[in-house]
Amino acid sequence: MAKDRDKKPSQDHRDISRELDLFSFQEVAPGAPFWHPKGMIIFRELEKYARKINDEGGYSETSTPILVKKEVFEKSGHWQYFRENMFYFKDGNDTLALKPMNCPESTYIYSSKVRSWRDLPLRLAEIGRLHRNERSGTLGGMFRVRQLTMDDAHIYCRKDQIEDEVSKTIKEINSFYSLFGFKTEYFLATRPEKALGKKELWDEAEKIMASALKKNKIPFKEAPGEGAFYGPKIEVHIRDSQGRDWQLGTSQLDFFMLPEKFDLYYIGENGKKEKPVVIHRAIFGSFERFIGILLEENGGALPLWLAPVQVALLSINDKVKKYCLEIIRNLHKINLRVFLDDRNETIGKKIREAELQKIPYILVIGEKEEKDGTVNVRERGKKEQKSMKLDDFAKEISTGDK
Repeated sequence: MAKDRDKKPSQDHRDISRELDLFSFQEVAPGAPFWHPKGMIIFRELEKYARKINDEGGYSETSTPILVKKEVFEKSGHWQYFRENMFYFKDGNDTLALKPMNCPESTYIYSSKVRSWRDLPLRLAEIGRLHRNERSGTLGGMFRVRQLTMDDAHIYCRKDQIEDEVSKTIKEINSFYSLFGFKTEYFLATRPEKALGKKELWDEAEKIMASALKKNKIPFKEAPGEGAFYGPKIEVHIRDSQGRDWQLGTSQLDFFMLPEKFDLYYIGENGKKEKPVVIHRAIFGSFERFIGILLEENGGALPLWLAPVQVALLSINDKVKKYCLEIIRNLHKINLRVFLDDRNETIGKKIREAELQKIPYILVIGEKEEKDGTVNVRERGKKEQKSMKLDDFAKEISTGDK
């Protein structure tokens, strides 16, 4: 939930997107972004980083259907409480719905075979496309959309594994937001007035989550009564440069909704059926909202690894074309995204346009650079220029990435 959204940002992310050609919104698809090639690079790089976090954390990636029978959501309770925010239609005798969240479908993978206590924790991740029927008057760029992408994970574990698993999710979330320099604030959302289960179980769960936060040396505030009806949760809020507060990452304990409603179990050490606990983890919140916040936070000047074009190569004349192509080949070897501007325009105009595109590095190439085997380097945000050997530049830029 965001507070103070009526404060006017220094620049709207939709305006930044138009200037940088990242995405657009069209009348034919209200609330759903059209990703342009440059915007898709940002999206894919974030996806890649999410998968890196999951791989390092021992998660297995899954994919579940976007379109399922309403019975799935009747079982989870979403049909009763969330139906007005869902897209659904009749298909013969069935009613099919576009999923508004990934959680219920994950249980079908868990239940596809009998699980033993030795199989747990089972960490299932999904980068899933979701649809929510937001009212047209509430839509607002990337901040409120009808089509969104979530980086969800569901960790099925035993009660004695909860603290370690929650602690892992905290480390993952904190590491991600530190990468972008966001100021984070953690909240422990506790038992609401209408909650499933005994108070004693809630008290125990809240103590476990508080302990996991303390072990990670993360200060937090309590949000009394703000937990979900099925378990307490840790919320990660960020405050952007406009002073707006956004709730993005979450680590949510679930004793009741998925385990009870979907009759989940594992065979315990004693040979009897036991209920797992489910931890719902999301790092980004949604890709769309996170990208919108990030663009407004830095005015489109993305970190090197996320920049759609990382290096702009500007030739002074046609005589250096061969040398420019050689530079491109070398930079491609270290997986850099390079744009060559060899138009018959003044070098001043080329530099100004590259700067407006927020490209991290601009290399100006003339006959002197070709003769010396060097590149003239301008780094975004810095006034000074420097002449470097191409190999030295390649080393510097590759070690400066995340």
